[in-house]
Amino acid sequence: MGKCCSCDYRYLLLIAAVPFIYIQMRLFVTQSRYADQIADAIEAENQCTRQTRLLIDQISLQKERLLSLEEEKKRQDQECRHLRALVQDLERKGLKKLVGDVQVPVAAVVVMACNRADYLEKTIKSILKHQSSVASKYPLFVSQDGSDPSVRSKALSYDGLTYMQHLDYEPVHTERPGELIAYYKIARHYKWALDQLFYKHNFSRVIILEDDMEIAPDFFDYFEAGAALLDSDKTIMAISSWNDNGQRQFVHDPYVLYRSDFFPGLGWMLSKSTWDELSPKWPKAYWDDWLRLKENHKGRQFIRPEVCRTYNFGEHGSSMGQFFRQYLEPIKLNDVKVNWKSMDLSYLVEDEYVKHFADMLKKATPVHGTDAILKAYNIDGDVRIQYQDKSDFERIASQFGIFEEWKDGVPRTAYKGIVVFRYQTQRRVFLVGPDSLQQLGIKEA
Repeated sequence: MGKCCSCDYRYLLLIAAVPFIYIQMRLFVTQSRYADQIADAIEAENQCTRQTRLLIDQISLQKERLLSLEEEKKRQDQECRHLRALVQDLERKGLKKLVGDVQVPVAAVVVMACNRADYLEKTIKSILKHQSSVASKYPLFVSQDGSDPSVRSKALSYDGLTYMQHLDYEPVHTERPGELIAYYKIARHYKWALDQLFYKHNFSRVIILEDDMEIAPDFFDYFEAGAALLDSDKTIMAISSWNDNGQRQFVHDPYVLYRSDFFPGLGWMLSKSTWDELSPKWPKAYWDDWLRLKENHKGRQFIRPEVCRTYNFGEHGSSMGQFFRQYLEPIKLNDVKVNWKSMDLSYLVEDEYVKHFADMLKKATPVHGTDAILKAYNIDGDVRIQYQDKSDFERIASQFGIFEEWKDGVPRTAYKGIVVFRYQTQRRVFLVGPDSLQQLGIKEA
């Protein structure tokens, strides 16, 4: 009897366990389904969040693009306003042709300007004083960098010139910290202006001036004579109207010209064939020092006068008056009307000039010792002083008061390492480099 009850009890437990297990299994399946749904919901929420963030990023990017486009539109609108005003001014002045058909020009003359209207006016007046009679030979241009209204108005107030405007809104990125942006913008302006004159207007030569220069009475005759040299002697890279050591105390003869391995700048003439070479590799900044690198002038030389045909009065500018009091203000501007058409300049052709310059140097009295300057003062004729290296040159140059600066191993104004200037009287002083005599084929005594 007891055994039978025990079996019944187990049987009842087994019956009760079956629905319990079933219920637990259903709960487990339901919970698993809910867990999967929750996971799916979380994943959907994460996906939604990602899409929302992506959408926000896209909206931000679109806003930035819109702002950039708005800025670009403003710049273009400003440029269009300037161009419309320029066209109206040109139409009022009746400038339908840039250059007359009467005569092939010797060279275009371009004045590089920016934001100094008072300087520009002084420069234009100086040029027109001597250019009016030869205007067909030397068409005059003013190229303005930027939109300074006073400069533009001043340039357009003259009928005897053509106005060009360079509007450059590209940001400037200097290569080294602390550099002035102005030197980068100047280089861009020069390339643009010279491309315009050589390629758009098809001039064969261009004379480049700056907006702080006065010119000599024989400026244009000088460059006409120089143009023939530039065309016939391909070892000449440019003709310059400037002498870095052209201060009153160091010059005498307005008829004398020299060859130099150092690019002088400050009023110079360039040919189209040379610009074809320079334009594609024009530097981002410091264009004048770039031209003084041997890798760019490639052994070609520059013609310069003893007495300057330009005078630089620009104390205030991008160079912040560097050297002005000591070197620029005392410059002698030629005041003699030289008849360059009657001058025989064949001595400046490369082969002839080597012999010509060597002959001058041979006649100079060698001076040695620490008191070389005193000795030079007491000699009536030309003298020559040997320097051993750059520091030795700088020491001697500082005693005389001439430029001490070198660029790429070449002293300012030097020809084959030799710097020549007048001293006190008509006597020439030749500062002679360690291998200069050898380059000229002169055997030392």
